[in-house]
Amino acid sequence: MERQLQAIQPILDVPFIRRVRRNHGLEHATIHLLSRKVENLRVIGRSDAGGFWLYGDVDTTMLRSAADDALRRMRGGEHKLAIHPNCGTNLVTIAFLGAVATLIALMGAERERMGKLSRLPMIMMGIMLSVVFGQSIGAKLQEHVTTLGDPGDLEILEVKSMVGSSVPLHRVLTRSS
Repeated sequence: MERQLQAIQPILDVPFIRRVRRNHGLEHATIHLLSRKVENLRVIGRSDAGGFWLYGDVDTTMLRSAADDALRRMRGGEHKLAIHPNCGTNLVTIAFLGAVATLIALMGAERERMGKLSRLPMIMMGIMLSVVFGQSIGAKLQEHVTTLGDPGDLEILEVKSMVGSSVPLHRVLTRSS
């Protein structure tokens, strides 16, 4: 895996991609800290090069405080805050592994009397294994590809509530090289 990571490092270091990865890490760290303060927190985040969006009913002042604290703690070396178990990276990884497992299980099924139905136990086993291993693979992908635990020169410019939206929505604006 080290060789593959080295091969894609030039892409990961493109300024636009690096900013998205830093913001994605800050988004996760902020959600980690918010979830410690808000019982049954239900939010969805989406990062981009200019910051991140947070969908969910959260107090703006509390969000700003959590984001500032998350950035401070990441700068202090708590890089693992950038990894979150409910990240879309994990979901995509699990779905991809499940699809591959299903395709493999269905190979040659047309030659069997009951066809694809006879492969149902193998498909189920493949999907279960995808869920078991997908979480840890997804976490590794987050750590090395989709997030950046070291915020570098990332700074929070503004946290604002997007009034008038049908869903409670906040925008966390950042700046970074």
